[in-house]
Amino acid sequence: MANERIILGIDPGTTIMGFGLIRVINKKMEFIQLNELQLNKMDDHYMKLKRIFERTIELIDTYHPDEIAIEAPFFGKNVQSMLKLGRAQGVAMAAGLSRDIPITEYEPKKIKMAITGNGNASKEQVAKMLQQLLGLKTLPKNLDSTDGLAAAVCHFFNTGKVVGSTNYSGWDAFVKQNETRVKK
Repeated sequence: MANERIILGIDPGTTIMGFGLIRVINKKMEFIQLNELQLNKMDDHYMKLKRIFERTIELIDTYHPDEIAIEAPFFGKNVQSMLKLGRAQGVAMAAGLSRDIPITEYEPKKIKMAITGNGNASKEQVAKMLQQLLGLKTLPKNLDSTDGLAAAVCHFFNTGKVVGSTNYSGWDAFVKQNETRVKK
């Protein structure tokens, strides 16, 4: 019997949320899907968060991933953008945790390094390498979906390695690993 699992990768965002899914059979990856959730026509930030949660739940209920890999927000100069990205990531994580799916968070540089061998690679370089690795015929116009797919592939490459990533197997694990962030 083959050892099979599905990994959902998410690149959170409040304008575009990219996602990709791969199936792993034994130690071989197969492409399932990549796509994006367009949120740029929505004005209400809270409604965007609601839609991110709903779409993540839809993906979980449709594809039944065994694990979720999510890109961590990078630290930029704009605090408001960082806050919005963190909220988007948190909502996607909450959707996974509500279904008891283990989540692993990866820094953008770690994802780029895993895919291209260069932590400073461009979105285009990451997309081209994914195209080669997974035999994709075409690439999407927006590369947010390939960023989500890259998170899933990075997780596949890092299975069994714990360095530089954070794992949460459920709400209890999240709270235990983040006690300083919990109000009592």
